[in-house]
Amino acid sequence: MPTATWDYEVFWKETISLLRKELSEQEFIMWFNNMHYLSSAEAEITLSVPSSFYKDQIIKRYLPHIEEKLAALSGNQIKISFKIVSTKVAKSGGKETNDGREKEPASATIPEKKTVHSHPKLNGEYSFDKFVIGENNSFAANAAFAIAKNPGTAYNPCLIYGGVGLGKTHLIQAIGNQAYNDFQNLNIAYVTAEEFTNEFIFSIKEKGMPRFKNKYRKVDILLIDDIHFLPGKVETQEELFHTFNALYEANKQMVFTCDRPVSELKTLSDRLRSRFERGLNVDLQPPNYETRMAILRQKIEGKKAEIPNEVIELICKNVTTNVRDLEKALTKLLAYADLVNKKITLEIAQRQLKDFFAQPLQRNITFDLIQRIVAEYFGLSSNELKSKKRTKAIALPRQIAMYIAREITEYSTTEVGLNFGGRDHTTVMHACQKIENELKTDATLEPTIQHLIRTIKEFKTNI
Repeated sequence: MPTATWDYEVFWKETISLLRKELSEQEFIMWFNNMHYLSSAEAEITLSVPSSFYKDQIIKRYLPHIEEKLAALSGNQIKISFKIVSTKVAKSGGKETNDGREKEPASATIPEKKTVHSHPKLNGEYSFDKFVIGENNSFAANAAFAIAKNPGTAYNPCLIYGGVGLGKTHLIQAIGNQAYNDFQNLNIAYVTAEEFTNEFIFSIKEKGMPRFKNKYRKVDILLIDDIHFLPGKVETQEELFHTFNALYEANKQMVFTCDRPVSELKTLSDRLRSRFERGLNVDLQPPNYETRMAILRQKIEGKKAEIPNEVIELICKNVTTNVRDLEKALTKLLAYADLVNKKITLEIAQRQLKDFFAQPLQRNITFDLIQRIVAEYFGLSSNELKSKKRTKAIALPRQIAMYIAREITEYSTTEVGLNFGGRDHTTVMHACQKIENELKTDATLEPTIQHLIRTIKEFKTNI
């Protein structure tokens, strides 16, 4: 009897066509351009994906929807399975020569993907493929990708802001790297605000301002990292203001990063602040548990390391701040494993990371400590400070706690709001402003706040 053959490629192509219409262009390109049909079996389609991380994200985000569409088109329940292969092999239909090089089909019409080159001023590791997207950063990531694909159009200028280690530099450099590969003739400049300032001062000193102005006012994409370095630098702000205007009028793309909303940069000139706020402002929040798991797994995969799932879970449950702190914990474990030639176990991880976990927020003073000291002083609980209750007996202590957090730590208003019941950064700004105003009229408030600050610092010292 002849062997039954199964070919669901036509249904897959139609499913992809429908998804393209439903999703935004940047979302479709990000998640479906690197996924390819490989083969069919009875009630099953095999697709290629470039990495385990990519597979996990597709399963989490789209798999039920894809299978639902396939069932509607074919009349059968078709299972999707994934195979991790390189993009080139996937495009060649999975065919390789014996020496490992892919064999091009005779009738191939799809051009081979061009070699990826890094911009000389950018880190090649900062790409969209390596940026893990979760609820905390999806808006910013999709906006960044849209900018890279269509620079100088809808989202200009763009400001990406957030706390330390949340991915600002990764995203701004990913924009540059993507555009550098997609548009070969574009002039792209990446610089930190500190470098921009130093170069500006040097140009004045060496009488090289015409060259400086030509360098930055003739670019197609200007990427400036860490603009929170600018406040207080009056002449640098003036030069950036004119550079901004020149590029904006020429429809050239500008992207900036900052560790807080520009409204909090107190000594930034009003007209430069208004320029930053003119376009799209997007924030990055600390990653949730699922996103931390995806980030850590991707980094482990990139390092080709073997870390048990229970150890990954241990790290993700205890390190809740940012990507940088996750990397620190992983680096310490990998270094230990390499130096003592031992496999990582849960017991080893608990022992080696004990001190690391003892400070869930990698700063001197935690939100928990501030909330506990303030709550006890006013006869409340920490949960009440984080609750939605707005009675005066709770609202004033909450505002004082927020004010103290901003005064004695480096946390941004976004981070403060997140740790006070998920409040918006504008609520924190309002609270701090209200306390500042009351300090001018209420003679009893200043001693109270200073007492609380001393108690917090003394408690931390004695831990």
